[in-house]
Amino acid sequence: MINLKTIAAAAAFTLAAIAPAAALDNSSVLGALFQQPDFRTERAAPAETRELVAAPQGYGPGTILVDTPNRHLYLVGDNGQAMRYAIGVARAGFEWGGDMRVGRKAEWPAWTPPAEMLKRRPDLPKFMKGGEDNPLGARALYLYTAAGKDSIFRIHGTNEEATIGEAVSSGCIRMMNDDVVDLYSRVRVGTRVVVLRDNANANWAIAKRSKF
Repeated sequence: MINLKTIAAAAAFTLAAIAPAAALDNSSVLGALFQQPDFRTERAAPAETRELVAAPQGYGPGTILVDTPNRHLYLVGDNGQAMRYAIGVARAGFEWGGDMRVGRKAEWPAWTPPAEMLKRRPDLPKFMKGGEDNPLGARALYLYTAAGKDSIFRIHGTNEEATIGEAVSSGCIRMMNDDVVDLYSRVRVGTRVVVLRDNANANWAIAKRSKF
């Protein structure tokens, strides 16, 4: 059964997080939510899906916050809310943290493995066009430093959705394809992205679990 209260809350969050100054119509937002494509496959068996939760404190509306140790990504909205998504994160030895910006966005992105990755994995292709078999999945947000330099890290979908909730990547943040499509639709180029590397900086994530 469709939970209309949850859908209405998600629509309100969409209005606040995407375009607080825009004159949007609630019905158009609800329509977009119902038309959201579902990319889930039988390979995917996540323990949870995206949901509205209490927002982490100290981060402005529109900020993306990546809680690496707890395997969650938050998109901070207005009114104390945040949309929370399950993610896959970097494996041991590849963890990182920092303050980034979304430098560009791409739908069904092509993949060019970095030189460092090709050294570790010479079996990988040097280029792969976008599509369902591409490791970047349905969407990608390219993370840049404040100085405008490409960090080589991405927030992206995946063709291995069973890895969501795991620490297996080389530094990128993986999402379910339907979740990354949802996030992609809510953020713009220039969006701030804060990546928390350890539990010392992510204690709020344990304290702020209550659902709306």
